[in-house]
Amino acid sequence: MSSRRRFFRTAALAAAIALLAGCATLPSPDTMKAEIAGFQLPKLPEPGKALVYVVRPSSVGGLIRFNVFLNDQEAPSEMGFTRGSQYIYFNVNPGDQKIFSKAENWAEAQFSVKAGDIVFVQQEAAMGIIMARNNLLRLEDVPGRYHVKTLQPGTILKSDK
Repeated sequence: MSSRRRFFRTAALAAAIALLAGCATLPSPDTMKAEIAGFQLPKLPEPGKALVYVVRPSSVGGLIRFNVFLNDQEAPSEMGFTRGSQYIYFNVNPGDQKIFSKAENWAEAQFSVKAGDIVFVQQEAAMGIIMARNNLLRLEDVPGRYHVKTLQPGTILKSDK
């Protein structure tokens, strides 16, 4: 086998191992409910606001920052960033909201909230060409709370906008 072929085979194996290491499966819904019983979220919505938790449970691309923006992609709208196995949170006004996440690509999620709502959004990491890519998806309450309980806080630049 040529050294070039051996190199590509080794690189492919390393990439597969890295992907599998970051793709942990969630416990069953009953197990998650049991584990979050009595758990209090670190932050609740401010009066008249809703609260968004952005969770990044995967360790794929763990050192790469995934910057989170509210309603546009401009620097003043950055709410914070996550690295692998972290979460952030911030308050939002009631109404339609758009969250953007910047990695190698831009991802976005849209939703509408009422005062007092708590929303969970997951950043999914994937291997990119130069660095990690990302996708956003809305989570149900139980897996969202489970992730907040099991992850570390990320970097919160603004907790309210």
